[in-house]
Amino acid sequence: HICRDVNYGWLIRYIHANGASMFFICLYMHVGRGIYYGSYMYTETWNMGVILLFLVMATAFMGYVLPWGQMSFWGATVITNLLSAIPYVGSSLVEWIWGGFSVDKATLTRFFAFHFILPFIIAALTMVHLLFLHETGSNNPSGIDPNSDKIPFHPYYSFKDLLGFFMSLIVLMSLVLFTPDLLGDPDNYTPANP
Repeated sequence: HICRDVNYGWLIRYIHANGASMFFICLYMHVGRGIYYGSYMYTETWNMGVILLFLVMATAFMGYVLPWGQMSFWGATVITNLLSAIPYVGSSLVEWIWGGFSVDKATLTRFFAFHFILPFIIAALTMVHLLFLHETGSNNPSGIDPNSDKIPFHPYYSFKDLLGFFMSLIVLMSLVLFTPDLLGDPDNYTPANP
């Protein structure tokens, strides 16, 4: 509907879909940097980051189901069926998530609601993550006393961050405008028919 009936809806959809992929690239680089520099030693900050990673993955999965194509339908079926392996409550949990006895329109409605609500929870937990980071301080890879050699955030880091932001924006918009389906699967354009 958004691609055909809303002015520039296709642009919004492809920025959202490809932007999520770029967000995951940045997230994995952030996790890799944390592993490389040993940031896992700060357990509260690290554990909150892991919780955030799982919540972002859940949000992305629920968003992946929303186009309701073949890949979305079967992805939802396979991934939600993994929960049936939980002893005693697994099958009841799967039926509750589905809203019935199989993946159907009720599942789609629930996933849309979760896809909308989870980012607010993620934003709140990100603030907690930053609070823990502020208390412990970030990991210093140079080994130098951080209080002895400081420079102001602005203009040095703010310009560096702006450069990175605009380079990422150029890559995202190039992807969206020239090859919007590069990261998607063509089978997802075949409507789901449960």
